[in-house]
Amino acid sequence: MYKIAIVALHGLIPFDLSTPCEVLGRVRVPGLHAAYQIHVCGEAQYVKAGAFDIRVQWDLSHLAEAHTIIVPGLADPMLPIAEEVLDALRAAAQHGSRIASICSGAFVLAAAGLLDGLRATTHWLAAPELARRYPRIQVDPNVLFVDNGQILTSAGAAAGLDLCLHLVRRDYGSAVAADAARLSVMPLQREGGQAQFIKHEPPSTGATLEPLLRWLEQHLHCTLALEDIGQQAKMSTRTLNRRFREQTGTTPLQWLLASRVRRAQQLLETTTLSIEHVATAVGFESVTTFRDHFNRLVGTNPQSYRRTFGHQRYLTSGSMPC
Repeated sequence: MYKIAIVALHGLIPFDLSTPCEVLGRVRVPGLHAAYQIHVCGEAQYVKAGAFDIRVQWDLSHLAEAHTIIVPGLADPMLPIAEEVLDALRAAAQHGSRIASICSGAFVLAAAGLLDGLRATTHWLAAPELARRYPRIQVDPNVLFVDNGQILTSAGAAAGLDLCLHLVRRDYGSAVAADAARLSVMPLQREGGQAQFIKHEPPSTGATLEPLLRWLEQHLHCTLALEDIGQQAKMSTRTLNRRFREQTGTTPLQWLLASRVRRAQQLLETTTLSIEHVATAVGFESVTTFRDHFNRLVGTNPQSYRRTFGHQRYLTSGSMPC
């Protein structure tokens, strides 16, 4: 079980606070009573959260015990942050805790100096101000979340859900993360590098791609051209591309490629299939092509990924992390 501390500051955005509570609190892992133990830690016993106040049970001292600390966004990130909050975050970082922010919570991490020299993101409306106030941060307003290893940041609203699922995947693997997504009624995991904001016309009634996406997931092992996908969807390739851009923010073939890599990650984590068999099982025509795409999307090669996230890490340790 991992201990999670969610920092509740005055002026927090309630949605950002509830997101990790709901997503992480419902994660199911075989053999574990609870995947995460969640503590909401306030800078005061009663925290002002816009239309209502929140009474918290734990204070900032619990940050020192947390494996992961999550800082929700603030309605007004320009307000000064209490020094005791910044000191607690700095101490936790030095101790090795993983620290993540949702939306404008990045301003809190920036004020603590935890983002200096790192790439980070926040809500696209607040990104220019974050870059202006903290020039040592490489602010990227065009992504959903940024994972620097120990320090993570995410964009606003729904991107917090993507970040939480990403944390689950890091902690327990893609199969558990996929189950968490289903419990949260979330779509298939979006990549962190996907654009935050895509301007488009609302899709027409009945134009959802969900049936097609499920069909693609079931046929990852097949050789599929754009024309094949269009035929299955009963639409022209031009319309298909437009609908995909509207509803997923990417193209059909890019979505298919990312899905194949995600499926490969699951197989690398949960089976002992050879790299060659994994490549074939997810629809890559050659191992070389598989390795190239896997490395580009995941940031490491399949062998290294299996050594880090494969089931052997649990078999050799004899237990799940606690």
